[in-house]
Amino acid sequence: MDSAISTTVASADVLPVDQYVAGLVKKRMASGVLFRDRAGRVLLVEPTYKPNWEIPGGAAEVDEAPWATAAREVVEELGLDHPVGRILVIDYVRPQDSRPEGVVFVFDGGVLDGAGLVGMVPASGEIRSVGFYPLDEARTRVKPLLADRLAAALTAVDEGVTVLCEQGKRIG
Repeated sequence: MDSAISTTVASADVLPVDQYVAGLVKKRMASGVLFRDRAGRVLLVEPTYKPNWEIPGGAAEVDEAPWATAAREVVEELGLDHPVGRILVIDYVRPQDSRPEGVVFVFDGGVLDGAGLVGMVPASGEIRSVGFYPLDEARTRVKPLLADRLAAALTAVDEGVTVLCEQGKRIG
């Protein structure tokens, strides 16, 4: 005798796929790129549209992979067609202000030297200035959440790992 148990669900109880998908939670997604100089300072951009500085990056567009977001934002903000390296940080961010929860990725942009900076043309109208800053000074220019994420990203570079974070704090 077969001991397998079979369960049948009436077709009236099955949700259509589009109805199921419509009920799924929506999350925002963003990507940034960590560039460093030979002294280990991090590259920050000063946006014209908000008071706090950022790393190059931004929100993902529809049907855009996180690494494509990172590469596009580097071109848009810095004028650099620079390859995006390995993923350093995956950060879960709880809802804040009017923003829903989200996931932020930080990719390695590597070390930029004088030659790497030659082609940099900050986006007019969007980026006021660009500079390299030691982590301690970067903390005074960026939001605390990004400051913690930057510290985690620098640790990931040093350890050769990908760091999992929640609200910028390393959890794995």
